[in-house]
Amino acid sequence: MKADLTLGGVTLRPEERALYTLRSLYSAYGYSSFKMTKFEEYDLYVRNKNFLISDHIITFTDTGGKLMALKPDVTLSIVKNTKDEPEGLKKVYYNENVYRVTGKTGSYREILQTGLECIGKVDRYCLFEVLTLAVKSLAALSEAFVLAVSDLDLVSGAIDLTGISPAGRKKLLRSVGAKNLHGIDETLATEGIEPEKADLLKTLVTCYGKPAAVKKTLAEAVMPDDLRQKADELIAMLEKLPADAISVDFSTVSDLRYYNGIVFQGFLRGIPTAILSGGQYDRLMERMGRTSRAVGFAVYLDLLEDLVYTRAEYDYGSVILYDSEEDYLLVASLVEEAAEKGESAVAMKKLPENIRYKRLISVKNGEVKYE
Repeated sequence: MKADLTLGGVTLRPEERALYTLRSLYSAYGYSSFKMTKFEEYDLYVRNKNFLISDHIITFTDTGGKLMALKPDVTLSIVKNTKDEPEGLKKVYYNENVYRVTGKTGSYREILQTGLECIGKVDRYCLFEVLTLAVKSLAALSEAFVLAVSDLDLVSGAIDLTGISPAGRKKLLRSVGAKNLHGIDETLATEGIEPEKADLLKTLVTCYGKPAAVKKTLAEAVMPDDLRQKADELIAMLEKLPADAISVDFSTVSDLRYYNGIVFQGFLRGIPTAILSGGQYDRLMERMGRTSRAVGFAVYLDLLEDLVYTRAEYDYGSVILYDSEEDYLLVASLVEEAAEKGESAVAMKKLPENIRYKRLISVKNGEVKYE
């Protein structure tokens, strides 16, 4: 597991370490920092509520009588506040707090989130770069990780082959997400559709694993030429990423009203849910009146609380104990001396239990004693 990062002698918390590391990573790839307000008009989230992880939104009325909301999502704000440039390319990253009801407590929490968005003329290189940065983001957080990747165009195309109704289509997509073959058969039977029309869909549901293994399975599957091309392009791209980091999993699905193409989720050992989630969201752009394409991902830093990190050897470089307030200038000079050496120091009158320190310094009646 990753050890805590120290900066200027101060040990950073896991989420602080992640912010520092990921910000440097995204900047190195040409992504610029994007800042936004803590709230947006409530209507933005109402119109796109199915895009949100949670539909619980904190609202308030501003001084002009307009209904506002503390933002539960960052992507919507970025799209809303970014100029539509279908021939250009805007690459941004963010470190923002969002406000959601969490599954742990069932109450609202301020959640620290980081991520990036690539908006504009998104091509195959852009897709590969975002996948690469997703892998590098996970690697920066833990040595034990996996990125599960799917292609919604391929899954959607396989559903099209069944000729099912729009209502049945939603049910099939839910069954794909649950890897539920029985559910697929049941939905087809309800609409009187021959089960063999879902052969490709069932193949996608049951074939998952490393790109090389999935490539062999898909090579033997019967599919139209356009879907064959999509499958080949997906595997060819994933084969260029570290093999141990990638798992092809077509049960990784998202709402087709917003997402298309490649979608993915990142997992760390020790955390039961995805800590990273992203994909292409051209359809969201269309819904918001944009002609640009887009791809991005978010990292949910609050989940790092579930990961056991190796603690630094010491909480502080120096602990300075003093008896009298009359010695405040001497104590201040000792703290400053430690800071100039790049070490952390804390001054206090009483030594807490279980504190770990490298050096203990006592100040009494103007005298300094090193222990």
